Amino acid sequence: MSPAVKTKKDKAFSAEERAAMKERAKEVKAEAARADGEKALLEKVEELAEPERSMAKRLHTIITTNAPTLAPKTWYGMPAYAKDDKVLCFFQSASKFGTRYATLGFNDVANLDDGELWPVAYALKELNAAEEKKITALIKKAMS
Repeated sequence: MSPAVKTKKDKAFSAEERAAMKERAKEVKAEAARADGEKALLEKVEELAEPERSMAKRLHTIITTNAPTLAPKTWYGMPAYAKDDKVLCFFQSASKFGTRYATLGFNDVANLDDGELWPVAYALKELNAAEEKKITALIKKAMS
């Protein structure tokens, strides 16, 4: 075949166009996974008793507003938020785990390092404006 003769495949899309379509397909798949993860998370939140349900809903809003690139999901049946498929932070219900208070926890992908010792879990008894401000700062730092 002469170099000047193009096949049907060559006429349809350039290599760049095919690469762009593959990227878009990955984006659509990621968006669908995010939607599925968020749906599962919100379903688990609805199963929580008050006041934990309200706290988990408010945390969801705080986290998704301040770290929109985190992927909502469930982790051990609890709300969690992942960065690059690794859980960065999570909510742990007191009632589900028989503890005195709910917990907002962070895993090692969170950038909270401060010297040789720093907290990675925070007790939650209720959320008010002061706690929401602290949580917002923690989420932003964890993502930095």
